[in-house]
Amino acid sequence: MHDPMTAGRRLASRAIVWQAGATALVAVALLVLDAAYALAAAAGGMAIVVAHAAAAWLSYRGGVQPAGVVLSRWFMGVLVRWAVVLLALVLCFGVWRLAPLPVLVGAVAALLGQGAVALRR
Repeated sequence: MHDPMTAGRRLASRAIVWQAGATALVAVALLVLDAAYALAAAAGGMAIVVAHAAAAWLSYRGGVQPAGVVLSRWFMGVLVRWAVVLLALVLCFGVWRLAPLPVLVGAVAALLGQGAVALRR
């Protein structure tokens, strides 16, 4: 028997782990340059990780549902993902005044981690 909800949850969990790993790897690499750069990269990457986790939680809760409910959950997950990323970027750039390039490098590393999971599947 094939359970697409379980497979989706498992894939989302794997993507979150890979995103966090890629973010940590970039942060450790930037620690050689400066601790502030490492913090900025970690903040940018974790913004993507938290956004993906929130979207996955919203999309996969409740089990199997009618198509309209699934589509609305997916759409809400996308909206939450964008809101979390935008809020994190506002915090990183506006409130905490972190260096922009390491923040973006951390975010891109997390997105590449997600892409690596998609390619491995």
